[in-house]
Amino acid sequence: MEKVVMKFGGTSVADEGRIQQAASIIIEEVQRGKQVAVVVSAMGKTTDQLLALAEGMNGNAEDRELDMLLSTGEQVTASLLAMAIAGRGIEAKSFTGWQAGVITESLHGNARIEEVNAEKISQWLASGGVAVIAGFQGMDEQGELMTLGRGGSDTSAVAVAIAIQAGACDIYTDVEGVFTTDPRLIKDASKLSEISYDEMLELANLGAGVLHPRAIEVAKNHQLPLRVRPAHTEGQGTIIKEVFQMENVQVVRGIAFEDDIVRLTIIYDTPNNGSLANVFTTLAENHINVDIIVQTIMDEERPSVSFSIKNDDLAQTLEVLEKEKAKLAYKKSDFEVGLAKVSIVGSGMVSNPGVAGEMFDALSKAEIPVKMVSTSEIKISVVVPSVNMDEAVAVLHKQFALQLAV
Repeated sequence: MEKVVMKFGGTSVADEGRIQQAASIIIEEVQRGKQVAVVVSAMGKTTDQLLALAEGMNGNAEDRELDMLLSTGEQVTASLLAMAIAGRGIEAKSFTGWQAGVITESLHGNARIEEVNAEKISQWLASGGVAVIAGFQGMDEQGELMTLGRGGSDTSAVAVAIAIQAGACDIYTDVEGVFTTDPRLIKDASKLSEISYDEMLELANLGAGVLHPRAIEVAKNHQLPLRVRPAHTEGQGTIIKEVFQMENVQVVRGIAFEDDIVRLTIIYDTPNNGSLANVFTTLAENHINVDIIVQTIMDEERPSVSFSIKNDDLAQTLEVLEKEKAKLAYKKSDFEVGLAKVSIVGSGMVSNPGVAGEMFDALSKAEIPVKMVSTSEIKISVVVPSVNMDEAVAVLHKQFALQLAV
């Protein structure tokens, strides 16, 4: 029998009605003759509510205790959903992450899955039952409960699907699938029927919130097809796989964007070949993520390096740079806030060198200043003022005719 893993996010199981609706979708799959494992997130805003409770009890709670607390959100959902399915006459059983055999590294709050011992789940599926698994959690080799961090339930679902050799992993959300950009911003954004792993991974890393990058990476590594499907409407959603139908595929497939970007610049008196290594090694050691990097060395000008970070990391970055100023040997630093990053993504860009020029021309005609640029084989990112972000997305969406994408 074909096996399928179905994952329901927090908004898709936010209340009793939506849990019952999820149960109906699951039962339809069972009635099609499939063995079904389900992975769930915590209901609605449960995780935020649990964090607020923890803050009220102890603002400096240990990570271990936070994991013990936060993991209960998914367990509540799993149990309620199993009850709803069983109430319709279909056998169902809920499992915690560790009961499902999810083994992780020992890192509270952001552990990675090392393996899934799915024998218990496979036996239950073979008996005809539906397995409802709490996502976002697992257990390390010492028997300690670990949570997987942001997007952990997506990753749980993919890992379980691989372990039980499922034919696909379906991610149910409140949207109809993957769109060319956020349809809340661009009303004529198009739903894509298919998209490649690499394109989806770029979009996810650049701010698109449909899927977590870790889940896409694992699926790509194991060639597991992902399907983003609507939880509350009819529709086939979007298939994410290695290759897709190339006829009539547009060069640019999607646009991602994110706000609250800061450009930080370090200025030196004289060039120093070791300066880049020193700066970015120091930032990495302090767990500060750096995105776009631009170095400038010109005659009669002070050498400098600029890089972008998230606004949330600004205070820590400035503190680290000031603390390590002597070692880093720079003259001064400066920063610019109120910026955003807008990115176009498409695997067809590899063989179309004119895309960058077309992008910059469209932004120039709209009088949108470009502060920084970063490129890869399948994406071009620009940093622009935050006040111009929405307009930049709209201009580029129209320029590359993404309203016509399929």
